[in-house]
Amino acid sequence: MTTVNEVYKFLNKLAPVEMKEDWDNVGFLIGCGDSKVTKILVALDITSDVISESIELDCQLIVAHHPMFFSLKSVTDSDVTGKKIVKMLENSMSGICMHTNLDAARGGIADALAKAAGISYNGDAELLTEDRRLETGEVYSMGRVGYLESPCNLQGYLEMLKQNVSTNGIRYYDAGREVYKIAVMGGSGGSMFSHAVRHGCDTYVSGDLKYDVFLEAKELGINLIDADHFCTENLIVPIIAEKLSAAFPHIQTMTSKALGQVVNFS
Repeated sequence: MTTVNEVYKFLNKLAPVEMKEDWDNVGFLIGCGDSKVTKILVALDITSDVISESIELDCQLIVAHHPMFFSLKSVTDSDVTGKKIVKMLENSMSGICMHTNLDAARGGIADALAKAAGISYNGDAELLTEDRRLETGEVYSMGRVGYLESPCNLQGYLEMLKQNVSTNGIRYYDAGREVYKIAVMGGSGGSMFSHAVRHGCDTYVSGDLKYDVFLEAKELGINLIDADHFCTENLIVPIIAEKLSAAFPHIQTMTSKALGQVVNFS
């Protein structure tokens, strides 16, 4: 019998909780650690639809990226978050969320996005930042830097990226430069743009980029691409499901079909 605690222990080896940002809330967040697990649902978010999907599939555990909550003073059915937690507990369901630690971990979201962005891997891609370090001495970062196999024009690159991250649209600034040296960060990466500049990148790929970042990209002459928060991170869902299936072959691990890109482009 495999328990929630055992699954969490495995996930914590893949993406150590110590890698999380100080403001973040990650780990085993909901449920009973000794509960038996025979089915797992992997999703980017634990939404009401994902919980209903998990109930239909008879899953005892949801493994997600984004935390359901960051701070709680009460859990009742009077608000959206409380309703979801109550519904999970009523159905003997647990939740594990691996957020900024999964962004940064080797083989996590940053590496998945770097691969989707066409970065050629001859060993590891370079870390976007080098100011974070575990007690073991391992340096980690939520972003990656690398090169395409050969330069290409921006429009051709956008078509490739759009297909690789399965987005229905891309926001971008065209600096009139070929795409070759790229920095990436999944999710909301506007705060890391300055590090792409420092590395001398011609292109930065992330999501949820604000107007001021686009203005700065124009001033500095750097291609800037917003490939959507969901799409730049959802790449990790099948990867985590595959790793769980390999580690726990007796457990049926599934990926959510109830959750998709929220933002649409006309």
